Amino acid sequence: MYFRIPQVYRPGNAIAVLCAAALLCLGANATEAKVKKSGAQTTHASKAKKAGRIRFEKGSGETRAERDRRLQRECKGMPNAGACLGYGS
Repeated sequence: MYFRIPQVYRPGNAIAVLCAAALLCLGANATEAKVKKSGAQTTHASKAKKAGRIRFEKGSGETRAERDRRLQRECKGMPNAGACLGYGS
């Protein structure tokens, strides 16, 4: 019995399909490179514009004297260690 090979599996067609796929991939890579390049420029420009101040946290907001009084009050009768070092009895 004679078996006929479908049109898709012939060597000439396979080579044409592979070449077309390679060209599509190369075109997609070039487009992605352009997008990345333009995106990198916009992010770089926005970073240059955002040169602002550095904000520091001021801590808990209590002064040194307030902290000393609080620790003396809270550390009464506690062991003289950890946060109560120097304030415990």
